[in-house]
Amino acid sequence: VQLQAFGGGLVQAGDSLRLSCAASGYSFITYGMGWFRQAPGKEREFVAGISGWSGGSTGYLDSVKGRTTISRDNAKKTMYLQMNSLKPEDTAIYYCAASSGSVWYKDIGQYMYWGQGTLVTVSS
Repeated sequence: VQLQAFGGGLVQAGDSLRLSCAASGYSFITYGMGWFRQAPGKEREFVAGISGWSGGSTGYLDSVKGRTTISRDNAKKTMYLQMNSLKPEDTAIYYCAASSGSVWYKDIGQYMYWGQGTLVTVSS
């Protein structure tokens, strides 16, 4: 099983960025997925989640609601995180993860596979 997150970079406040997470080695379509982030000196936190299959259920961290969209392309075995109106407080390493079932969870302990992370830096 492999999850590879990419798409991070250095951007200015107000810019947009799309992160991708490419999955392989397991039945991607059946599992919920999530994005988490970890800022320096802070614990890893839930950012967004999407259910398996059609991805009809999604959830977001309150501070990113309205400017962030999670999606998935099962044919490409890839999950995305579109982030708009980025703020300096969004600066973190972003990780993608596959949940233990077909739904998404806010609980980090419910995720069984993790990507290596991609760094997002937002300058003011």
